[in-house]
Amino acid sequence: MSLKCGIVGLPNVGKSTLFNCISSGKAQSANFPFCTIDPNLGSTNVPDKRLDALAELCNPKRVIPATVDIVDIAGLVKGASKGEGLGNQFLANIRETDAILHVLRCFDDDNIVHVDGTVDPVRDKEVVDMELQIKDLETVENRIGKAEKAGNAGNKEEKKLYGLLCRYREALQQGKSCRTVALNDPEEESLAHDLFLLTNKPVMYICNVDDASAAAGNKYVDAVREAVRDENAEILVIAARTEAEIAEIESFEDRQMFLDELGLQESGVVRLIQGAYKLLGLQTFFTAGADECRAWTIRKGDKAPKAAGVIHSDFERGFIRAEVIKYQDFITYKTEAAVRSAGRLATEGKDYVVQDGDIMHFLFNV
Repeated sequence: MSLKCGIVGLPNVGKSTLFNCISSGKAQSANFPFCTIDPNLGSTNVPDKRLDALAELCNPKRVIPATVDIVDIAGLVKGASKGEGLGNQFLANIRETDAILHVLRCFDDDNIVHVDGTVDPVRDKEVVDMELQIKDLETVENRIGKAEKAGNAGNKEEKKLYGLLCRYREALQQGKSCRTVALNDPEEESLAHDLFLLTNKPVMYICNVDDASAAAGNKYVDAVREAVRDENAEILVIAARTEAEIAEIESFEDRQMFLDELGLQESGVVRLIQGAYKLLGLQTFFTAGADECRAWTIRKGDKAPKAAGVIHSDFERGFIRAEVIKYQDFITYKTEAAVRSAGRLATEGKDYVVQDGDIMHFLFNV
């Protein structure tokens, strides 16, 4: 899949440190603004215990996980919409992503400068939001007149678009992001998607805390939760400095011991990668056998032929049917033959909507 998440935020909030932890790419990390100038793109594996369990049962020659693309984008400052800092370059880089990972500084440290002098994650969030909202308002204003004119001339789609643009304009003028505007039907969802508005992208707020707050959060995290409670957004608490230390530990046992000492069940980076995958609206189906166990990425709601096409375009073009095993059935019966004997293997046609965790085998003819 070509979908990707962009890591955004003010300078010096921990974006590049997190990117280094989660990505195969390496972004520079330093204690001064605009350390990152060009966006860094990295692809990282999506941790999935289900794939590990399938590999243990099948003992394959290869195990291939799903991946997700992450982009580390330069820090934004107040006035970016008017060209301040890296301005339009920053906004253009966000526009090219499909979802936003918004990093907020939620820790005190006199040795790390803050671009505005004090630590206030809610203020920082509002600075970024305002710059994106200003740019979106510009986009809406440039489009709304044309839609109104075409709608009055009898174009039903443009008339519907005009109504949507009016609602977006009202929200933006009130300092709200476009994602807070409810969409009434699939047609509006399609129109909204084609506008490519910055504040309409799904967002996850990542609260970067000190080591002691990694498990329970702190007053800054509480303030962020209160500030975003009316948004359709998730919050993840993570200690970037701790994650950087974890990333340097090679032994799995040593990493678990380190996490236990911090009171954590798993690395925050694992939760972040999995969260980014879901934020993009992605899900996984598997192929499993002696040669290979593999996690394949599709969008939620994709049907069987589309999933087949992820493996090879010929599979989709000549799709006949799919044989589907539910993950838990495979774990219970341990082999495909046993699942088949128990009558738990389903044969599905072109209209089957693939479910997360399905184990699939495709029959096709070209």
